[in-house]
Amino acid sequence: MTLDGDPIRRWLAHLSAERRYSHHTLAGYTHDLDHLQRLYPDATLESLSNSQLRQAVARLHAEGQKPRSLARALAAWRSFFQWWATTTGQDHNPAHGIRAPKIPRGLPKALSVEQTQVLLDRPNLPSPSTPVAHRDQAMFEILYSCGLRLSELVSLDITYTRTADYTSTSWLALDTAEVIVTGKGGKMRHAPLGRQAVAATEQWLNERSRLTRPGTALSASDTAALFLGERGRRISPRVVQLQLEKLAKQAGLPVHVHPHSLRHSFASHVLQSAQDLRAVQELLGHANISTTQIYTRLDFQHLAQVYDKAHPRANRRNPTDNAATGERPDSGDTT
Repeated sequence: MTLDGDPIRRWLAHLSAERRYSHHTLAGYTHDLDHLQRLYPDATLESLSNSQLRQAVARLHAEGQKPRSLARALAAWRSFFQWWATTTGQDHNPAHGIRAPKIPRGLPKALSVEQTQVLLDRPNLPSPSTPVAHRDQAMFEILYSCGLRLSELVSLDITYTRTADYTSTSWLALDTAEVIVTGKGGKMRHAPLGRQAVAATEQWLNERSRLTRPGTALSASDTAALFLGERGRRISPRVVQLQLEKLAKQAGLPVHVHPHSLRHSFASHVLQSAQDLRAVQELLGHANISTTQIYTRLDFQHLAQVYDKAHPRANRRNPTDNAATGERPDSGDTT
């Protein structure tokens, strides 16, 4: 079984063209299938059995693979073999019924409202004055305003574009103060832009041409892109990560901030204010509300902290509480 085999190539092409999976997801699935090639180099698709795949999970676990990685690998195997069985007219999926080790359910790491304001309002930093600074401000305002995934942010175009060799999947609509985004599984949604995100984006659009390089050969995707790197091409996810990390340090935030932190913060803050789980599900583009429900735990954590600080007898609930601060003893990182 080899990764350049025709069935696997066709499956990945199907996911890319029909399901519109991202390059990042396809690379992950390729890596997951590569595990099977390494563990069973002489096997054929027809010969792989349920017991062999169970053994593969056990061997990967013994090698140090985390439960979340194993769950993703199993999902990739299950999806591939289901497609392959359907394509070849078979009714056997060797990955059916196999479970990965249980994944510890931690809370998303969201910023507080105050930390988010420090990051975006930049009270101790000069106002953006360069094209890169205006770009970064617009990117981070949009991430927090819309709760976008990083891949969705970098896929944004200035406006809807359709040519012979390129069609937008996500784009900006300033006239209606929203972005239209194609998320996981090809699901499209409209995400509203807040006032400050609109203002920051308008400022960036006034500066955008300063990052273009006349005479440079650009793809249709680069030309349409909302956010550019310093070479005038569509910005890469890694640049967004590095710029956000840099700004967080400059702002003096005591926590590590990555793009998904702003998505978590968006969900947590909207839920705290609106108490509407279905609305947050739609805004985030979650297929299942169970994925969104984890933010209710963040909301309860916030309420519990308010209770501990405000209730006159809260710090008496546990004899080991700190009576001076009203804080509960540290029970581990739950953020």
